Amino acid sequence: MTRFLLPAALALAVALAPGLADARAGSGTSSGSAGSRTYTAPPSTNTAPSGAAPMQRSLTSPTAPTTATAPGYAPRPSFGGGFMGGLIGGGIIGMMMGNGMFHGGFGGMFGLLIQLALVFFIGRWLFRTFLGGSLATAQGPAHGANMFTGQQPAPPPMGGGSAGGPPPIQVTPQDYAQFEQLLKGIQAAWSAQDLNGLRAMTTPEMLSYFNEQLAEQASRGVRNMVGDVKLQSGDLAQAWAERGVEYATVAMRFSMTDATVDQTNRVVDGSTTEHVTATEIWTFMRARGGHWVLSAIQQAR
Repeated sequence: MTRFLLPAALALAVALAPGLADARAGSGTSSGSAGSRTYTAPPSTNTAPSGAAPMQRSLTSPTAPTTATAPGYAPRPSFGGGFMGGLIGGGIIGMMMGNGMFHGGFGGMFGLLIQLALVFFIGRWLFRTFLGGSLATAQGPAHGANMFTGQQPAPPPMGGGSAGGPPPIQVTPQDYAQFEQLLKGIQAAWSAQDLNGLRAMTTPEMLSYFNEQLAEQASRGVRNMVGDVKLQSGDLAQAWAERGVEYATVAMRFSMTDATVDQTNRVVDGSTTEHVTATEIWTFMRARGGHWVLSAIQQAR
């Protein structure tokens, strides 16, 4: 037992220990604002198929609905979900009482295995029959062409197109080019600790987070340098307008060198030569007719 628990304990300690990993702009957190959709998970894409992590820091009050469910609507449990819950719950309770799933039925370990197999196959059949179709329809296929192919993807079936919701907007190849420039420009200004440069490319909220993170590095006597940023893939998750402001959320996978150095330029974490890859979901905003600025960063799940 010790042979298996010791590596797991060490891995957990490393994961929980404070360090300098993910020291790039944003520091591996999810923060910022995206209008009324700040606390609503953006749709998944080919680049980020598992979606985005929930927002951890934001100046936006979490008063808007945090899911796609309309306010005041409580979804009814499906037949498959309720039936399976009763079946599995009853079976487990029966097994704990020593009766098995079928009272007076199969006995011993062989009977237990048969019962578990029945639960598995019945559960899979019920899931496919009653939940599989609706789940696929609700999520839909991953959408969005590569950001920089110059092709405009078909508008995704997102909530913003429904009555009463923010209307979707079209994103052009020129917009995609700006997103890539902002990705590289923000990382460059971050590495140079250029707050004026960051101010021109971010909202005041995001600038305050970057300033706080840079100040924390300065108190440790270190500096993070990100270089050779290369976009590997990217696609549109959603784009909409509200209150005279336009938003676009895009998933981006990019490679870079990520190194943290001390005051003597000695590397204390990361590498100045080896590339690492990150996947993040960035939300940009602009006043109509204006230029895009970064308003939020979320980590991919």
